[in-house]
Amino acid sequence: MTSNNYGLVPASAGALAEPRGVDEILLGFARMLRVAGVAVSPDRVQSMIAALGHLDVLDEDSVYWAGRLTLCSNPDDLPKYDAGFAAYFGGEVPKPSQSQPPQHKHVEASFGMDDHAPEGTGEQEDDPIPGMASAQEVLQHKDFSDLQPAEREELRRLFELLAPTSATRRTRRYGPNKRGITDAHKSIRAAMRNGGEMTRLARKRRRVRPRRLVILADVSGSMAPYADPMLRFAHAAVRRDQVHTEIFTLGTRLTRVTRELRLRDPDKALRAAGAAIPDWSGGTQLGEMLRAFLNLWGQRGIARRAIVVIFSDGWERGDPTLLGEQMQRLHRLAYSVIWANPHKGHAGYEPLTGGITAALPYIDHFVAGHSFASYAELAKVISHA
Repeated sequence: MTSNNYGLVPASAGALAEPRGVDEILLGFARMLRVAGVAVSPDRVQSMIAALGHLDVLDEDSVYWAGRLTLCSNPDDLPKYDAGFAAYFGGEVPKPSQSQPPQHKHVEASFGMDDHAPEGTGEQEDDPIPGMASAQEVLQHKDFSDLQPAEREELRRLFELLAPTSATRRTRRYGPNKRGITDAHKSIRAAMRNGGEMTRLARKRRRVRPRRLVILADVSGSMAPYADPMLRFAHAAVRRDQVHTEIFTLGTRLTRVTRELRLRDPDKALRAAGAAIPDWSGGTQLGEMLRAFLNLWGQRGIARRAIVVIFSDGWERGDPTLLGEQMQRLHRLAYSVIWANPHKGHAGYEPLTGGITAALPYIDHFVAGHSFASYAELAKVISHA
């Protein structure tokens, strides 16, 4: 079977086009599932493409079941796959009837193509599969402040697929491992059980555990267009690891919202967090709030050797010198300091405001925070910090 821009056709039919349109969409779908936490390996992707080589790529049920049966390796992957399929292809998840096999209906809403379209008509529409991918790509790179209500709803579904993971660290404790240094005590005890004969050497290696992730979110008025996606990202991080994740909001007051964001439903979690934040869309005193965080929480251990992410545009109503001093304190405590600024993703941006200028020397990673794509990139920075 060979793929072309209009689906899968037999090689005997003389279709010698390179496999581009359909395969690119399927690879993009697999990459999105990998970001969502589904262990999609290259051989599984090849199996999905090979399966669709024997099916109708324009049929919604065929695409759904070919991907589900090849890309999912355990039951925990199924909800992520269903959400990813609905978000990526823009359709409902197929639900086959129990009394009869699923009907093969064409999905013009998702793929929107006609594989029998006449050639050379002069008004032939562009290939809609790359068009669908382009629309998805544009939405992921679009600034949150420019989104329409329908686009915001679509991105909410994409945020449910995010699973930010913190970088790991080695502990002082050792655990059994196939590789590593020789565990003399276990090796000798095993030899004594075998009459003194040393049959094999036991080995050990230091255990690893995730670093604590601390998110400080600016909820002032200037950050209002980015507050919802900012907290949805924080909710995704808490959902991924409740034990090692802490969330605080910064404005005119410091508020810990970790407990509220532990609710599994994103909308309920955000409503609970909104009710707990008393200074929503108010002013901002980053220096004062950062000092309060370090005095009450950070110095006591939350920020020690942790990955700290600050979401803020850097507008400081107070003294920028104080912010610089507190950022220096934070930098000494934390393992890595990441600052996500929504304006950094705009062309021609330069960090000229007083707050950013004072904080920049103590920032390890200065990243954008204006679109879903920038948040996906931020998740990679956190995992590789």
